[in-house]
Amino acid sequence: MALASGDTHSPPGHTVSRKETLPMYLWSFLTYGFLGYLLEKVYALVTRSRHTVRKGYLLLPVCPVYGLAMLAVLALPPDMTDTFWHLALYGGLTATAEYAVHFCCDRLLGVMFWDYSSTKMDLNRRVCLPFALIWGPLAAMTARYIHPLLRPWLTAVPPWLTLA
Repeated sequence: MALASGDTHSPPGHTVSRKETLPMYLWSFLTYGFLGYLLEKVYALVTRSRHTVRKGYLLLPVCPVYGLAMLAVLALPPDMTDTFWHLALYGGLTATAEYAVHFCCDRLLGVMFWDYSSTKMDLNRRVCLPFALIWGPLAAMTARYIHPLLRPWLTAVPPWLTLA
């Protein structure tokens, strides 16, 4: 997603153009927001927890916090994502994105879409350590293995569909 020719999220020898970047941000946001929505549903099914539809979704089954968190990870400079474990350490970005989205929704809109107060080691009910520790390796795995598989489809979206 970076504009440098050494972008580790691009195929070898591929330079990301400005024209390609904006649609990539949009479609990556929507794709990872939808995958995050599915991840929540699977988690609720596996843990048999009550998972009701929340207002944190956009018009579609897309959770903005997942889309924004992955955009933050994918926008890292190539030298910060050179190894799997190096990228896993930057899973803190996902927790930061989660905290920022919660903070903005709470302060600007007066709503709290999630509340971690019942989870051990939460920070202001916005993030919690157990989930933050999971997001690092999950984000690293996604950036390293899943995004390169999705990238050809994300870049193949016709411009007219992006502008629609």
